[in-house]
Amino acid sequence: MSVCVVGSVALDDIKTPQGERKNLLGGAALHFSNAASPLTQVNLVGVVGDDFPDDGIKLFKEKKVDYSGLEVISGGKTFHWSGYYENDMNTAHTVSTELGVFADFNPKIPDKFKKSKLLFLANIDPVLQLKVKKIMGDIFTMLDTMNFWIDSKRNELMEIIRLVDILLVNEGEARQLTGKKNLIEAAETLLSFGPKYVIIKKGEYGVSIMGKDFYFSLPSFPVTNLVDPTGAGDSFAGGFIGYLASAGKMNKDSLKVALAYGTVIASFYVEGFGVEGFRNVKESEIKKRLAKFRKMITLPDNS
Repeated sequence: MSVCVVGSVALDDIKTPQGERKNLLGGAALHFSNAASPLTQVNLVGVVGDDFPDDGIKLFKEKKVDYSGLEVISGGKTFHWSGYYENDMNTAHTVSTELGVFADFNPKIPDKFKKSKLLFLANIDPVLQLKVKKIMGDIFTMLDTMNFWIDSKRNELMEIIRLVDILLVNEGEARQLTGKKNLIEAAETLLSFGPKYVIIKKGEYGVSIMGKDFYFSLPSFPVTNLVDPTGAGDSFAGGFIGYLASAGKMNKDSLKVALAYGTVIASFYVEGFGVEGFRNVKESEIKKRLAKFRKMITLPDNS
């Protein structure tokens, strides 16, 4: 099964306690594609300026990502984000945001992408998410969002939330959307908005998924060399959706395993700046770490 992702492709300047790097490949759609590509075919829709580096195209080719939906605007500037993390690495502090061509992003979906079996609507304007969903039709869809859209376009966001299969949010966004402090209550409220499942990311404390009569939670995979958490959420989404696409089924067991794949792939991702932590990771290495993770989270039968 192929996956279509619609979202940002960017360049990042990032400073963490581990160092500082400039003009890193970034953006939600790029991180998602890098993470999902070992598991499934990824079809990317985004926009960049003609300053987007050749290494970005090289990455897509390495990963066999179909980037024919990536629009290149002549004379335009690629979306550029600059930020830093303090010692706990929990919060990204923005220094500057230059939207460039992303300010006028109007997703153009190639006809061949409309045959994709899964859709990831990365963190973009809910109006655009709704437009893409209507174009793609009845397709299994996961939606990501952020606090800015919750504040500025809540009505539009609520409209698209009711049309998707999975809503992906972090703790703060779950509470902001629902007004509930307790995350279980927040998840129940989010489910009442229309999605079949809600995934709540909890950073170093792991991730939970909830649906009707269904709840499952995993810890994060222990990482000792945390370098850059910027792409963690999008790489989790890539691993999660990538596994579902490869499994070809959407039952509760496959959702549990997908949660584990997302967790493990994100753990590789944060071990390097930008895409570097995962760029050269082989599928065999993913499976090896997944097996280790399984042992960590499995109780003995006689316990």
